[in-house]
Amino acid sequence: MKEYYEILINGIDGELKVTEIVRGKAWIGAELSNGSFGIAMNIEGESVGRIFGSLVGMRAKDAAQAVMSWNFNEASEAMAVINAFYNTRERMEELKLGVNYEKSCTAGMDTEGKTIALIGHLKLRSEELEGAKQVYIIERDPRDGDFPDSACEYILPECDIAIITGSAAINKTMPRLLELSKNAKTVVIGPTVPMCPQLKSLGIDRLAGMVTADKQGLREWMLQVRGNPYPFGEAFMID
Repeated sequence: MKEYYEILINGIDGELKVTEIVRGKAWIGAELSNGSFGIAMNIEGESVGRIFGSLVGMRAKDAAQAVMSWNFNEASEAMAVINAFYNTRERMEELKLGVNYEKSCTAGMDTEGKTIALIGHLKLRSEELEGAKQVYIIERDPRDGDFPDSACEYILPECDIAIITGSAAINKTMPRLLELSKNAKTVVIGPTVPMCPQLKSLGIDRLAGMVTADKQGLREWMLQVRGNPYPFGEAFMID
């Protein structure tokens, strides 16, 4: 169950340090000593104490271990640290990936007549679900028409495609969601997704995440609004 997190932690450069944590309205940012900046969804939760007092000044590899914290505020910070390491333009160039704004998260997947589950309220274009027989939205905080998160146990094993928000890694539901989706094409999506190819060994078919392009603009935006951060980033996919 911990392998998702161990892959991410073990891959981080041991020399880098966390220089700043930026807590916004809905997103958390982290800057590392090499100047890279990553973000993660801010998942609220302080019912238990933090593992570390502060991540600032710690080695990034050590700070990343807090992604396993049951204090979700701390885990959100740790995921931002992880993304500051993995989600950089330099790493995307090493992986020979190009900016991918137009490509849908289901491009190349046959959605016609398929049963699709969305874990979280994901902002997808209509063509990304084109022709689907059934689309389930499964949410921890369900709105009208949504299924509660406990429905995952029953719905996901019957799905052809599962599209999972990257923030599921923060609340620790990601490993179980991947297990339940083992018979489906699985896409993990959103700015919280670490662009780490080794995660695909866990049965993930596609990672769709974001690399910060305008660090200062993103920092200022985070402190003021809750919406979509992609105007300050570049979209990439790993297949």
